[in-house]
Amino acid sequence: MTKGINDLQPSRLEQALTFRSLTKGQLAGLVGVAASTVTKWCKGDQFPEAETFDRLATILGVEAEWLTRPPLPTVSAPLFRSNASALKAARNKLNARADLVQEISVLFGDHVDYPALNLPTRNFKALEEITKADIEEAAEECRKLWQLGRSPIQDLTLAAEGAGIIIAREETGIATIEGLSCWSTVHGLPVVLLSADKANGFRSRFDLAHEIGHLVLHKHIPDSDDPEQYKLKEKQAHYFAGALLLPAETFANDVRTPPSLDSLLIIKQRWGVSVGAMIMRLYALRIINDQEKDNLFKRRSARWGAKAEPHDDKWEPEKPRLLRRTVELLINANIIPTESMVRYIGLNATRDIEPLCGLREGYFSSPPQVVELATLRYHKEATRSTQIAVNGESAKVMSLADFKR
Repeated sequence: MTKGINDLQPSRLEQALTFRSLTKGQLAGLVGVAASTVTKWCKGDQFPEAETFDRLATILGVEAEWLTRPPLPTVSAPLFRSNASALKAARNKLNARADLVQEISVLFGDHVDYPALNLPTRNFKALEEITKADIEEAAEECRKLWQLGRSPIQDLTLAAEGAGIIIAREETGIATIEGLSCWSTVHGLPVVLLSADKANGFRSRFDLAHEIGHLVLHKHIPDSDDPEQYKLKEKQAHYFAGALLLPAETFANDVRTPPSLDSLLIIKQRWGVSVGAMIMRLYALRIINDQEKDNLFKRRSARWGAKAEPHDDKWEPEKPRLLRRTVELLINANIIPTESMVRYIGLNATRDIEPLCGLREGYFSSPPQVVELATLRYHKEATRSTQIAVNGESAKVMSLADFKR
């Protein structure tokens, strides 16, 4: 066995190859070694010399020390919001990206407490057990737990993060997969990774609602490669998404009957749901029959095409806040200074940390300069629940006692 940096974790190298979409042969060519050498590194039969090790880390875009850390247990088998024909390599890449989201959240979890998990609990063991009534009930309970009432949801992402769901949204370069959901095997919270490749706020909201459906309905159902099981699972998650975003009674009362494309287009902005999804919800509620549904979809396709709809650009995709605010909190409290954050996480700032944490591009290379023109007046009677505005968003003033050190 050749001596070298024997702290290299072979599984870390395999993980990096997966989320960088590199083969062992491609990495070998970039590093300047034989493909068989990379294979030996991945097996732990050989270790790179110090200079080669540093070059390896640079090419993979990670801190050298990250390659020596024992890896965390991988997330649970992801449920993909995807085309069933999506390539295995693409699924593996996004699975590895979900592992990175888990790892970042676990690192931050050494210093902060995340919102407690607040999801409906269901213990279905088989898809065939789940009825439409079960799904309606689960979606209604979800709204009740999150105190959403029965009106349109203004920001589903914010509500989900407040319920303990770790969400990341990034451009994946994989058009056939719109998102995935899984469970952290470390802190037990759900992880959702959404694709930002299609800048459509309506579709992104529905994708998130779909993944929430998987988390609620399918947590205890074994994974299966059976295409029919996959279709049924997706159908159930679709049904849940419609029920969550468009509660039966209030949505039905908001629809002019018989519904038309134009009347649905009018309430599209109010509900934050596409016309296509509203048609399916009307069909699920038996407000329209098969023929009426088919006719509406034919007219929709003839007028607007198969996927795009008018006003798709009028609803900005919702942005995850939880990981971004955690980064800002740790930096502002000087628990992890800006210049130490990238090294602490161990990943690439622009390729990994900024997109996965919802930070602006260049956050670490050019941090914003803050000019304090006024100071905050201190009141003894002020409490931790005092509300302030941060970047136009509501936030709580919290003592660091709220966060684990």
